[in-house]
Amino acid sequence: MNANISSRTLSALRSLKVQRLAPQIRTASYSSTTASPNVRIGLIGARGYTGRELIKLIDNHPKAELAYVSSRELNGKHCEHYTRSTVTYSNLSASDLPSITDVDCWVMALPNNVCKPFVDSLISSKPSSHPLILDLSADYRFTNEWQYGLPELYGNRQKLTAGSVRKVSNPGCYATGSQLGIAPLTLANLTEGIPTIFGVSGYSGAGTKPSPKNDPKNLSDNLIPYALTDHIHEREVSRQLGTQVGFIPHVGQFFQGISLTISIPLNKTMTGKEVADLYKEKYQGEGLVKVLEEGQIPEVRDIAGKHHVEIGGFKVHSGGKRVVVVATIDNLLKGAATQALQNINLALNLEEFAGIPLTTRN
Repeated sequence: MNANISSRTLSALRSLKVQRLAPQIRTASYSSTTASPNVRIGLIGARGYTGRELIKLIDNHPKAELAYVSSRELNGKHCEHYTRSTVTYSNLSASDLPSITDVDCWVMALPNNVCKPFVDSLISSKPSSHPLILDLSADYRFTNEWQYGLPELYGNRQKLTAGSVRKVSNPGCYATGSQLGIAPLTLANLTEGIPTIFGVSGYSGAGTKPSPKNDPKNLSDNLIPYALTDHIHEREVSRQLGTQVGFIPHVGQFFQGISLTISIPLNKTMTGKEVADLYKEKYQGEGLVKVLEEGQIPEVRDIAGKHHVEIGGFKVHSGGKRVVVVATIDNLLKGAATQALQNINLALNLEEFAGIPLTTRN
């Protein structure tokens, strides 16, 4: 995109001390013939763990660069996780965004119920031609006006690449792992009753604001159940799958990663191998989903720092009509930042996994 910035924007950016130098291409990530990145991404609310991981991914993207990074708490500080050029944290307001004309995608990495003024400002300025907006919160996951960004399911990959998508709602971390762990059976009309999801997340899922759920001392030798009913991810998964699920979240003493043990009632007698084969067929060729063999149980320590989801277990109850599936996912990566970049790539007509280290392929 041509970097045309109004004089008003230049003045605002100078006062916000946003500095950008020419990108320095690193041979570890690019060939000598690769052109300068041509997709520019702005990040609003980059103080949290997810924002940090997304910055690292953009840093290694062959066709994208970090244009702006906004955080009230970090305003004026150097963005140390981005190394290709010098970017300084700014404190952009909602009213600043429409004047910035050199951004292809704005990522909202803000808590729930905070990003609406930024979104409204962008959309009202250019209702039909605003930059791509990707929201990491739950604010727009329950409206059909936004594209739900889980590419592996529901034909979403095709919808994201249709060329008309300008608003993408990134799924929740628990919700991503849960849907990938249940959908092959529901889509094949093989379930009966309510699937039950027992989830345990690392304490990074509780964010950076101090609380009992991210206090290592409080979590030592401990496991904390919370939001015992009506968790927002329970509603999200139920909405997307088209069937009610039960979800029981917990937080453990490890930092990142999620383990989901899912009990799924079946409407016919099946073997564990039959269930495993169904999942293998569904996710064949997917770069960010790995299906294990029947009886292999994925462990959370093996998924931390990885960009894919692992699904295994496939243990059928002796009666033959209930199967337990286990899924693991890194809540900060495929549960948030990696999936965000995957969605951005698709919506902006880039290679789906550009900038994402592929750690598995079926």
